[in-house]
Amino acid sequence: MKQSNNQYLQLCAAMVRTGILGYGGGPSVMPLFRYEAVIRYKWINDDEFGEILAIANALPGPIATKMAAYLGYKLKHTTGAILAIICHILPSCIAMIALLSAVSFLSTSKIVSGMIAAVMPVVAVMLGMMAYKFGEKSLKGLGIIMGIAEFIISFLLLQVINLNSGVVILLFLAYGSVHFRVISKWKKKEEKDKERSAAG
Repeated sequence: MKQSNNQYLQLCAAMVRTGILGYGGGPSVMPLFRYEAVIRYKWINDDEFGEILAIANALPGPIATKMAAYLGYKLKHTTGAILAIICHILPSCIAMIALLSAVSFLSTSKIVSGMIAAVMPVVAVMLGMMAYKFGEKSLKGLGIIMGIAEFIISFLLLQVINLNSGVVILLFLAYGSVHFRVISKWKKKEEKDKERSAAG
């Protein structure tokens, strides 16, 4: 019972932190989610986080709330999912209500503009670190040649052709399932050939 209550507290604290510190929304919040779920509390590992991030990107709606819902559901099922979403969005809702009266001032404030400009490099570095981690895992899983080829293809699809990111993710998920199935069959065949040659 105590451990169960402790998990609720951890979930609430983690989601409130991502809600307060998640500057910019969307993908920029993902390093915070990763830190809370993978590093701080170890609810999931990096591989699972990467898979959920890919699926969440492919589904409609805000990615942060989908991630909060998944983590909450994994820990405490439906109650956890509802609690996680509320704790994640509550800080933003309170801040929006509190700052609503000062919108006209803030929109022209040089101080606020300076704060935004100062925070941007931090967000960029956080995203870069997360991208590096996943890129490294991708190269290990696919091999250097295939990994680099997929980076180039994804860049062309997203930046040159301007294909929807959800469509690109679905295409790569489909390819990944085929790729690893073929690799798995090839490895099994190789092992059988080795066994036969050893027996012969």
